[in-house]
Amino acid sequence: MFAVVRTGGKQYRVAPGDKIVVEKLDGQAGDRVTLGDVLLAGEGSSLKSTDGLTVAAEIVTQAKADKVTVFKKRRRHNYRRKKGHRQQHTILKIVAIGDHKEQKKPAPSKAEGTAPKTDPAPKKAEAPKAGAGKAPAARAKETADTTADQHQANAIVGTPTENPAPNNEKAAGAPKAAPKKAAAPKAKAETPSTENAAPAKAAAKKTPKAK
Repeated sequence: MFAVVRTGGKQYRVAPGDKIVVEKLDGQAGDRVTLGDVLLAGEGSSLKSTDGLTVAAEIVTQAKADKVTVFKKRRRHNYRRKKGHRQQHTILKIVAIGDHKEQKKPAPSKAEGTAPKTDPAPKKAEAPKAGAGKAPAARAKETADTTADQHQANAIVGTPTENPAPNNEKAAGAPKAAPKKAAAPKAKAETPSTENAAPAKAAAKKTPKAK
C-alpha cells in the first residue's frame, strides 16, 4: 500500500519501510511521529478513502543539508554581505500506513542458501597396456616368435658387405700423385742502379773576399 502525505509544505509518496528526508520535526532519534495530512492512498491501481487515515513514522536521526552561501551586493554603494546557511532536516522511516505494516521477508534457510553438492566427474578408465592380461608363458612365446621373424627378415635382406677396395693404394694399382713443383724463387726487388746517375755537383769553393 502507498500514500501521499504532506509535511513541511512538501508532498511525499511513501510506502511501509521507506525512508524520507523532511523538514525538521520536533523529537529525537527513536521517537514515533504521526503524519495526519494524507492526500492520497491506494494499493496497486485501486485507490482507497483517506478519511481518518494516518501514517506512522519513526525518527531515524536529525541532520543538516549542505551549506549554502548567500551573497548580496549593491554596486557603486560599497555594499556587500555574505552569509552561510545549512537547512535542518529530519530523516523518517515509514512504519505503517493505517493498518498496513512493513512485511519482513523471511530469512533464507540454510538448506536453501547452500547449493547442492555435485558428485565429481568420474575418471576415464585408462586403456590396458599391450600384453597386460596375458599369462607369462604366452608373453614369452610371443617374444620368441617376434625375435625369430626379425632374424628371418635380416637373412633375406642381407647385411651390407665391406668395401672391397684395399686401403693400400700401391696394391690397388692406383696412379701416384704427381709431385708438386717447387715454387719458383721470388725475384729480388730491383734497386735503382747508380751507374748511369749523373755525378753530384761539387760544392762551389768560397773565395776569400778582397780586403
